[in-house]
Amino acid sequence: MGRFDGRVAVITGAARGIGFGTAQRFASEGARVAVLDLDEASARKSAAALPGADHPRTSHLGLGCDVSDAASVDAAVERVVSELGGLHILVNNAGITRDNLLFKMTEQDWDSVIGVHLRGAFLMTRAAQKHFVAQKYGKILNLSSTSALGNRGQANYSAAKMGIQGFTRTLGIELGPYGINANAVAPGFIATEMTDATAERLGLPVEEFRKLSADANPVRRVGFPEDIAAAAAFLCSDEASYITGQTLYVDGGARLD
Repeated sequence: MGRFDGRVAVITGAARGIGFGTAQRFASEGARVAVLDLDEASARKSAAALPGADHPRTSHLGLGCDVSDAASVDAAVERVVSELGGLHILVNNAGITRDNLLFKMTEQDWDSVIGVHLRGAFLMTRAAQKHFVAQKYGKILNLSSTSALGNRGQANYSAAKMGIQGFTRTLGIELGPYGINANAVAPGFIATEMTDATAERLGLPVEEFRKLSADANPVRRVGFPEDIAAAAAFLCSDEASYITGQTLYVDGGARLD
């Protein structure tokens, strides 16, 4: 019996990277997963690749969704409830970067990042919570980052990710009485397409960039999507029912150095 048997999970930005790793973990533990991504074709392809995708009882769903657009969000959530038969878990993972030093950062750079991370988490949570409140059950997991503590060239991203932590604490206060847990995970360096793109932008080979990041934390390795998925699976399970409003840093101990 899987930890998420009978549960329906929505994961945004889940066509690749941390989102897809989390979708794989949840599906492997019995959840029916809705993969939401701006690119619908990629969302469908990723949903079809999840464990249990070919079984009628554990079929998954891939949907295109712009998390910064209220109409798109509401339509996606209603389709999930209609086609998968409910909604029990929401993982707000969708994110983008538009890195630049403050004096070079444009208003569009700022608005785009805040729009996807903060507005996106707000809109998705607002759409999901009405179902959670009605059934007196729900799990919300928001993706923050160690960049919330400040990172050169990421004023927009850092502000969004620290905002996610405040958002999470407030959700814990407001929604706790309705049987809903809300927590956040703050990853450190995770080997994904996004961090590989950062290496390319800096003119560094991917393996060298990863080694530099590994050498900067006590466990001397980089993180992988599976590391975040493991934390997400625990925080979205009933084993974590007495935990809410918290942010768990999953960073190889980087903040300890």
